[in-house]
Amino acid sequence: MSAVSIEPAQLPALALQMGLSLDEAQLGKLLQYLALIQKWNKVYNLTALREPAEMFTHHLLDSLAAVPPLQKHLQGRSGRLLDVGSGAGLPGVVFAICCPGLEVSCVDTVGKKAAFVQQAAAELGLRNLRGVHARVESLTQTFDVVSSRAFASLADFTAWSKQALAADGVWLAMKGKNPVEEVAALPPTVQVFHVEQLKVPGLDAERCIVWMRASAG
Repeated sequence: MSAVSIEPAQLPALALQMGLSLDEAQLGKLLQYLALIQKWNKVYNLTALREPAEMFTHHLLDSLAAVPPLQKHLQGRSGRLLDVGSGAGLPGVVFAICCPGLEVSCVDTVGKKAAFVQQAAAELGLRNLRGVHARVESLTQTFDVVSSRAFASLADFTAWSKQALAADGVWLAMKGKNPVEEVAALPPTVQVFHVEQLKVPGLDAERCIVWMRASAG
């Protein structure tokens, strides 16, 4: 649960606190995106969370916390990112807003969720974002970063998406507590090279990114 009460109006200050340099247009799009989730959620059940305040901390700020590590990895390079089991586009849409040089594809097996991402891309003017209705195993294009947020075990996530990972690509898995048992269950062909702790403003809970790459085993 939230440790302190925070509101969307605080987003500019919170972004700075998280080490993010976002312009007014980006901040506006983040709040527009949150409003779109709330609007569509009434009909399409995109997320189990219903309270706007919880959506702000548990979805928007939680996804934003992964942006600085992603930007650090990219080092200003452009590239392609695949967000697996993206649902309402978390964190993929947030990545697309904050990293305009990144081509982001959000894949989900639920058609209405992929359609929502497509609608968000149109309404927010995000030419670098698309929703894909498919199973990740069926994708043939490769990506520089393959991300997920609370999607599946690390072993399943990497097994299902391995063909979509570019030769020098990385997996970015957003998790709660450090998933020690999941890491231990990974095959020798997957190497964890960093577990990065995240701090989400207003959220009194552990969060981390598990960074992985393919190895020869």
